Amino acid sequence: KMTNLLLFLVLEGLLLGSVWSKETCPRFRPLPGIELRSLTCKASALTTDPHSNILNDKVGQLMEWGSRRAVVRMNGDKFRRYVKAPPRNYSMIVMFTALQPQRQCTVCKQVDEEYQILANSWRYSSSFTNRLFFAMVDFDEGSDVFHQLNMNSAPTFMHFPPKGKPKRADTYELQVRGFAAEQIGRWIADRTDINVRVIRPPNYAGPLMLGFLLAVIAGLLYLRRNNLDFLHNKNGWAFVALCFVLAMTSGQMWNHIRGPPYAHKNPHNGQVSYIHGSSQAQFVAETHIVILLNAAITLGMVLLHEAATSNMEIGKRRILCVAGLGLVVFFFSLMLSIFRAKYHGYPYSFLIS
Repeated sequence: KMTNLLLFLVLEGLLLGSVWSKETCPRFRPLPGIELRSLTCKASALTTDPHSNILNDKVGQLMEWGSRRAVVRMNGDKFRRYVKAPPRNYSMIVMFTALQPQRQCTVCKQVDEEYQILANSWRYSSSFTNRLFFAMVDFDEGSDVFHQLNMNSAPTFMHFPPKGKPKRADTYELQVRGFAAEQIGRWIADRTDINVRVIRPPNYAGPLMLGFLLAVIAGLLYLRRNNLDFLHNKNGWAFVALCFVLAMTSGQMWNHIRGPPYAHKNPHNGQVSYIHGSSQAQFVAETHIVILLNAAITLGMVLLHEAATSNMEIGKRRILCVAGLGLVVFFFSLMLSIFRAKYHGYPYSFLIS
């Protein structure tokens, strides 16, 4: 009986092994006399995806660099491996700049400060993930990258999506939007659906200056507490109101919101532009120029008013009239020419075209 039982178990094992090998692993042939119920096909488990290993290595390396510095500095080799080469499942925001002193790019330093604030806000955010990384390529460290992308100006921001090539909207319009960290963050949210809440380091200069100004005003009022007639001076209040109007009509609030550069220097010929050529943007220097032009026109109007209403001698009144008329005509013509340069197609001009 024991011998018959062993013989039955061996035959059953050979039969089940043959059926298993045909249905599950056709290429595998069972050895005679060996129990096959404990064998499994391990070929699929031993084979691994090489792309997955490469992607994990890239993400791990970027996370390690990001833990040391919010903005990863890259040369040509790193840019091609971690930004251009697939596979990628993350978005890359890259700033192309020229920070070396010999490049004389003053706006690059200002843009870099805002970019560092934005990157650190993302790094220390509670919603930080490995879906977004910040990097930079300096011209002196990766000039081949600039040539590869046909890039001839700096600073420039580009978004490299996880799949596909960057589109036109993936290049940040610095001259139009400005380089404030908040503006760059909105652009990133549009391109990646990732919101970066900008957290700026505390700046005590503004509150200190405001406190000092209020202290000076309070001190003057205390010293003149017995004679406060100057508070009823119409000319003083008119001057304060005029300064406020000039500041607001020149685009100073737009500069405060957008954070545009002071001017633009052409990297090819070194020419500095103080007036932006588009009606959708402006430079800080342009605001100062508009303030001076409006102030000169206002001064001319005041001189004309004085010439018409004062009781001075007729000769002095004529001098005031000619001087005021000259100021209004010349500086209004200059203002109109700047307006024509920004709003292309504007048909009107006066003296200066």
